[in-house]
This record gives sequence, structure tokens and C-alpha cells, in this order.
Amino acid sequence: MQTNQLLAMFSGSLLLLGLIAYFLARGKAARVRASGTSMYAQPDQYGWFTVMSTAGPALAVGAVGSFVMLLVGAEIPPLLLLAGSLVVACAGLVIGVAMVRPDFHARQAIERVIRFFLAGAALISIFTTLGILLSIVFEAIRFFQMQSFWDFITGTTWNPGASFLAAAGRAEEGASAAQFGSVPLFAGTFMITFIAMLVAIPIGLLAAIYMAEYAPPKVRTFAKPVLEVLAGIPTVVYGFFAAITVAPIIVGIAGFFGVEASFNNALAPGIVMGIMIIPFISSLSDDVINSVPNSMREGSLALGLTKGEMIRDIVVPAALPGIISASLLAVSRALGETMIVVMAAGMRPNLTANPLEDMTTVTVRIVAALTGDQEFASAETLSAFALGLVLFVVTLSLNLVSVIMIRRFREKYRVNNL
Repeated sequence: MQTNQLLAMFSGSLLLLGLIAYFLARGKAARVRASGTSMYAQPDQYGWFTVMSTAGPALAVGAVGSFVMLLVGAEIPPLLLLAGSLVVACAGLVIGVAMVRPDFHARQAIERVIRFFLAGAALISIFTTLGILLSIVFEAIRFFQMQSFWDFITGTTWNPGASFLAAAGRAEEGASAAQFGSVPLFAGTFMITFIAMLVAIPIGLLAAIYMAEYAPPKVRTFAKPVLEVLAGIPTVVYGFFAAITVAPIIVGIAGFFGVEASFNNALAPGIVMGIMIIPFISSLSDDVINSVPNSMREGSLALGLTKGEMIRDIVVPAALPGIISASLLAVSRALGETMIVVMAAGMRPNLTANPLEDMTTVTVRIVAALTGDQEFASAETLSAFALGLVLFVVTLSLNLVSVIMIRRFREKYRVNNL
């Protein structure tokens, strides 16, 4: 029997058992209540508790069995797993119906189960983050066993050389020694991200202030969805725009002033990336500004402030923690962008402070290291995990700094308004 047929059979059987459990428990609770005995819950709540006691253990047995089969490699006949799950469901049905008693708190039991699932949903993100970190750390350790950590952090030359040949046992065929200095990659990453923030933060924040404080309802209804459309455009389209339109314009302007600029320059992807993440800042900042209480606006206007002074001195400071959070989200988005940089800035690790020259970013190098026919055990491939680990630490540090800044500002703002 095929897997989809087994799943359909299991789902139908479990649905039937759930219906039987609900009506049996509900009917029993209704009869007890009709006899004049006071109960701690409604009959429907006893019914839903019995449904959970029927379906919950069966689904758990099926999930554990599937996990053991897929990951551990154990041989469990699917029909046996299906039969075992249904037997557990029947046992849960009997136990659930038996629990329908006047002194049983069915509502509290349902709330405990719901709280358990909510806690599980919260733990999924934590364990996912931990799994991502561990998967990066172990491979990064393998890389640092081949290369010096200090040279990786402080080196100014990125040249994998013949590292993939060495991993394949043919090191004598390569002429150049491998150098894994990550400074040019992180310098390019921060340069392009900084340019993007110079574009995105002012435009996004000013757009949010206009839509929240000045725009008529009709204009706001039209302008905000149009602005948010920018977030739905594929990054490859932005890459085309940066490489074909923005980069030649920058080269032309630089040539007009007698400055040499490369067609693969860092300024073009920075500008286009800033345009791309404007909605992240404008939409979130607009929501935060709108959440500032109107009493603060009305009080400041009553004290004689103009509307511009009210926005500058009252609204923006009150919304600043949310604005910082929106800016941090935009920074994280810019740090992880790859396609725009590949198409407009190139892939050459170039340590320079001139945004008119070509350079690349960490994420681009990671993609280059993990694609192609390189040996996975080579230093070039494993360097992707080392770069990812350092980028993870940098992003985490930015998050911690922003949280500290937000907390300090909230405390200061709270004290000033007492």
C-alpha cells in the first residue's frame, strides 16, 4: 500500500475516532449535568478534551515512528505503525471518556495542553537557532584546524588558491598558496550595507512621518501599498536594475567630474539595496509612529508647539525604539543580500575605501565556496562556514547593542516624562 493511501486511511480513521470521542464525552457530561450534579466545565469542553486525548497520543506515536524511520534508519512496517497509532487513539478515547467526571477540570486541562503547544512553538525557534549555530560551528572548527584563526580575522588577502586541489590529493598541481584573509569581504559587506542605510533610513523614515502625520487618508491608502510593493520585487530584478541602469549612471556622473569608476562598483548595489529595504523601515516606522498616543500630540500642540516641533521633539523620540528596531531589521536584510552584489559589484575581494571600485561581500563568497565541483573537505569550501559563523556573531552583536540602546533610551524617556 502506498504512503499517501496509508496517510489517507490514518487521517480518516483518526477523524472518525475524534468524532466518536467528542459525542460520547459530550453526551456523558450532558447526562451527568442533567441529573443535577454540578460540574467544573461545560459538556463541550469535556468533548474537546476527549478529542485531544484521542488524537494527541496517536499523532505523537506516528510522528515519533516517522522520525525513527527517516533519521535513525529503523525498519518499521508502515501498517504496523498505523495500527499502533490507532490502538493508542482508541486507548486515549477510552481514558478520555472515563475522565468525564464532576470533579475533573476539563477546561483547565485543555488550557494546559494549549499552553504546552504554545511553549513548543516558542521553543521551535530557539532550537532552530541552536541547530543552525551548531551546524556552522562544527564545520568552522574543521576550517580553523586547517587555517589560522588570527590570519582569517586579520588577513587582508582572500585567495583560496589550490586548496581544493590539496583536499583532492593533487596539491602539487596548484602553484599558488591559499590565503583566507576575511577583512576584504567584511569591508565590502559593511561598505555596501552602510551605503544602503544612507539611502534607506532617511527616505524610509521621512516617508513614514509623511504618511503618519501629513498624508490625507486617500493618499495614505494609495501610497502605503505602492511603497510596500518594493519589498515584493525579486532581488534578481533589483540586480538587473543596478547593473544595467544605476551603474552606468554612476560611471557617467563620475566621468563628468573626472573621476574613474568601475562598472562593477559598490555604490550601485548599495543604492539599489537601500531602495529595496525602504519598505522595511517605512512600514514598521509608520506603524510605530501611529501607535504614539494622540494625547501626547494634543498636549504638545496645546502648549504652543508647531506641528513640526511636535513631530521632532515628541513623536519621533517616543517612537525611536521602534524606529531603531526597524533600522536593525533593514541592516540584517542588507547584510544577507547576495544577488544584487553579484550582478552589480562583482565577486572580487578588494580591500578599498573607494565605493567606485568593485568589491564583494561575505554572502557572495559563501555562495561561491559552496557551489561548483570543489571538494567539500577543502579549506575553500569549509571557509564558507567560518564566514557564516563570523557573520552570525556580527549580526548577534548588532542585535545586542540595539537592545541595550533601546532599553537605555526607554528608561531615559520614561524619566524625562515623569
